[in-house]
Amino acid sequence: MVTLKKWTVDELLAMDRAGLLDPSKRIELINGEVYEMGIGESHAGTIIRMVKLLEQVFGERALVSSQNPLRMGDLGLPQPDVALLKPRDDFYTTAYPTPADAFLVIEVADSSIKYDREIKLPSYAENGVREVWIVNLNAGHTEVYRDPQDGEYLTKFTVQKGAAVAPAAFPSDAIIPLP
Repeated sequence: MVTLKKWTVDELLAMDRAGLLDPSKRIELINGEVYEMGIGESHAGTIIRMVKLLEQVFGERALVSSQNPLRMGDLGLPQPDVALLKPRDDFYTTAYPTPADAFLVIEVADSSIKYDREIKLPSYAENGVREVWIVNLNAGHTEVYRDPQDGEYLTKFTVQKGAAVAPAAFPSDAIIPLP
């Protein structure tokens, strides 16, 4: 019989501290499984644009984190492309942010669309991430997911390219995810 080894966050962090993980690789831990992620130019440029936009609009009320870990229990350490976090005096230097700290998680998707929808999104819902946007570069729209319950999002809608949407945590501050 073949058994899949589920890794814990603590095991992954210990491997990293011991120098066993390649620092040039972007890896994520989702439900105990390790995934290696690539990133193309359009994907990278969209992340840079989102960070700048979120900093301009929410910089006084939230911290903008880009491609940094979000601790989701013992088996999850994804690295969202962008996260809008509750401000904290230590800037999360003493502990990774958790779903309770995240106002919004944004995933930019091109070649990763299936992974973002089928692996990451359900994990975010199961762990109570209150809002996730998937900026779908292939389709030219943004998928908005809110109100996690029982491992799925109850509220789902699509925002077309050039249209504005506000994070639920900041309903008066709409932004345009895809110009």
